[in-house]
Amino acid sequence: MNDEVNRPAHYNAGKIEAFDYIADSLGEKGVQYYCEGNIKKYLHRWRYKKNPVQDLMKAKWYLERLIEINQK
Repeated sequence: MNDEVNRPAHYNAGKIEAFDYIADSLGEKGVQYYCEGNIKKYLHRWRYKKNPVQDLMKAKWYLERLIEINQK
């Protein structure tokens, strides 16, 4: 089953998930900013989407990653 929030098929086509690749290439501070930017993006546009809850769930996903990064 395709999960468009937690594991979208188009993000998992290769050997490494896109987020893991981005996190590795940006480093710890860079990935924190990346997560923050995506949280802001999804919170900004959820009202205008056909499926607004999906964008709220995506914001939550990035927030959870940001929390995990800062608990290390």
